[in-house]
Amino acid sequence: MQILGIAGSLRAHSLNAQLLQLAAANLPDGVTYAAWEGLRDIPPFDQDTEETPSVAVATFRSVVSSADAVLIATPEYNGSIPGTLKNALDWGSRPGATNVFRGKPVAVVGASPGAFGGIWAHEETRKVLGIMGARVVGGGFSLGKAPERVAAPDQELLGQLRDVVETLVFEATARVAAA
Repeated sequence: MQILGIAGSLRAHSLNAQLLQLAAANLPDGVTYAAWEGLRDIPPFDQDTEETPSVAVATFRSVVSSADAVLIATPEYNGSIPGTLKNALDWGSRPGATNVFRGKPVAVVGASPGAFGGIWAHEETRKVLGIMGARVVGGGFSLGKAPERVAAPDQELLGQLRDVVETLVFEATARVAAA
């Protein structure tokens, strides 16, 4: 069972990348984790080039397709999804009926220095994924005051991450069993 992690921030050592690393360090037995770090390489979505996507887009689609589940950790920019993450999801949503996210279990979490933890971005991301046909699972969570919490994770934070990952694993296992 493999979970693919996608951080919605391009910044090196972002809070959201660190959150994914915490999740990866506390996986259940039999579960592996792979971080996808190619967000910066995805060109702007262009329907004129949809039939001949770049290598970066083809790679993105391939790693999503081969994962059993996806865990997205996204910051909030101006009350919404970071543009680079939304752009990658737009590429991943094509072609609509057979896109690599269709039916795939995906959970959304995130971290922010602010008090609300980027909840608007998480809800927007969940909405986009649902429209794409992904199997958006669990409520995820929004981690406010993240610099302190991520630097010294407590049992509550680790438990929240564990719950999200266990829900992803459960849904991915059910999907495989149904296939």
